[in-house]
This record gives sequence, C-alpha cells and structure tokens, in this order.
Amino acid sequence: MALAMRPSFALAASHSTTAAHLFALLAGILTLVWALHYRGGVAIHTDNKDLIINAHPLIMVLGFIIVAGEGIMAYKLPLMRQMQKTIHLMLHMIALTLGIFGVYVAFKYHKETQLSDMTSLHSWLGLVSICLFGIQWLFGFLYFWFPKAPEPTRVVLVPVHAAAGMAVFLTIICTAETGFAQSMPTDTGTLAESRVINFTGLFILIFAVLVCISTAIRRITFY
Repeated sequence: MALAMRPSFALAASHSTTAAHLFALLAGILTLVWALHYRGGVAIHTDNKDLIINAHPLIMVLGFIIVAGEGIMAYKLPLMRQMQKTIHLMLHMIALTLGIFGVYVAFKYHKETQLSDMTSLHSWLGLVSICLFGIQWLFGFLYFWFPKAPEPTRVVLVPVHAAAGMAVFLTIICTAETGFAQSMPTDTGTLAESRVINFTGLFILIFAVLVCISTAIRRITFY
C-alpha cells in the first residue's frame, strides 16, 4: 500500500512546488508594482527619503523571502543530492546577505529621517528573524558542509535542522505580514494600492504554505 501511494505523493509534491513558484512570481511582480508605481520608485542614496524605505520591502520580498523559500525547495530539483545541497546552501547565503542589506536600508531610513529604531512589532520580529536565519545557516554550514559532523550525528540533526528551518521561515512570513499591515495607506483614495498590498501579503502567505506542503510531502515520499 505504501509503495503504491508513493507516485501520487510525488505528483502532489510536484504540483505543490510548481504552485509555489507561481505564487512567488506573483508576489514578486506585485511588490515591484507597489514599489515602482504606487510608491514612486526606489533608491538607496537620495534626498527623497521615501525612496529609501521603498527599497526595504522590495529587497526583503524578492531577495530574502522568495530566495529563502526557493532554497528550501532546492531538494525538489531533479539533480544529484550533493548539487541540491549546494544550491540549498548558496540560495540561503544569498537570502541572508540580502536580508541583512534590507535591514540596513530600514535603519538607514530611520537615521536619515530621525525616526526611532525598533519601536514596532514588525521591527522586533524582523531582527529576531534575521538573527535566527543567520544562526540556522551557520549551523547547517558547520554540521552539514564544513567541517561537517560525523554521519550518525548528521542523521540525528537532519530533522532538527529541517524543522527549525521551517519555523524560521514562517517567522519571516509573519514579519512580512506585519510590515504590509503597517504600510497600509490611510487615505481612502488609495484603494487600488491597498488591494495591491493585500494581494501581495496573501500571495506570500500562500507561497509559504505551499513551500511547507511541498517539503512535507517530500519527506513522506522518502520516509
């Protein structure tokens, strides 16, 4: 019975992964539309300080959330295990680097506009998320890449690493949702922008759920 069910599990995992890619693309497009069309563009060094903070969600969604999610699903690629592992490691390193840069952009905006740092739930969750992500990446690098723990230890740590990674990823998603909520325009004449923000947040949430489903089905398939 279990052997007969494996092909259906594999097919479901494939569909979940494909759907996750689709919603990542949709979320990325809407983030670009929001930042470039409704917020007037992005810049890191400019006299228009609003353009600086506009870069923050763009970097965090495209460079941190989506890349991190794709890194989690790297083990779905039709490649040798070592290549999957390498792509997983590299995508998460890219995500961590861009996530740190995104946090820097937020602090830069606060400094140049003389706003207080770390006053919102979003900022608290953001700092916790980036720190946990960094610890998780370092843990994975040391125990599974170099110098690499002994095989019996790695066998024990794999499920711990995977579960912790998903927990950190979902914490990142919660952080993003609080950021979208506090970015909602208060002007009733900006209904179209509000809808773009809402759909972006919704698509990111669906992306995260599909990443979880794809990963969970993969584990069932190879149990």
